[in-house]
Amino acid sequence: MSQEKSTGSVYVVTEKSPQAQLFAEYLEKHTGCQISIHSPHAALPISASGNVLILIDSDHIGIDALPEWQDKLPEALTKTPLAAFNIHDMDHALEALSCAQLKGVFYRNESLEVICKGIHALLEGELWMSRDLMARLILFYRKYQSNAFRPACGLTNREMEIISLLSAGSSNQQIAEKLFVSEHTVKSHLYNIFRKINVHNRIQALNWIHQNLGPILPNIETARSLQRHRQR
Repeated sequence: MSQEKSTGSVYVVTEKSPQAQLFAEYLEKHTGCQISIHSPHAALPISASGNVLILIDSDHIGIDALPEWQDKLPEALTKTPLAAFNIHDMDHALEALSCAQLKGVFYRNESLEVICKGIHALLEGELWMSRDLMARLILFYRKYQSNAFRPACGLTNREMEIISLLSAGSSNQQIAEKLFVSEHTVKSHLYNIFRKINVHNRIQALNWIHQNLGPILPNIETARSLQRHRQR
């Protein structure tokens, strides 16, 4: 039975196949949303009206490719909520959250019914993650707030904040907007960061982050949202 909730459009980013088509048809029938399948290598349409959700198949866009893929989104879709499905486990989820600004995470073993509920929540502006994953992110944010997450290699607190946004897949322009500084200032900070950690580009910096700041540097923006949600 279809759920009587607000509808919208869902772009499922995956390779086209009979299985993907069946998945899309199920979602469309049980959510009332318009579901469309798009290749990971194709440009997403920007003409959809109403709420839009981008649902990424982690089997077809790997963790390492997420930041570059997100950076190539059309300007009109940069604020569209992103969610990933076919996530293997919590470690995989945390790694994905460190590379992209995801609002939702669906594990590989999630039922289709749960995915449908999550789609509606995400289209209504909510976050959709397991309790354990939410608790992990909130714990990180509390440590971040209490300065338990100490600067490394002589990095300042501002540089650590930029590294957090960098690891979440933000472009220079997006970092500038979130920190209320100019893009030139962001570039200057990145130059200093790269010099301090002895890397030459963003990819090397991301590798350094994963190797030297623990297995994961979660998305601060997502963690803040979860903290606010819990305080309601």
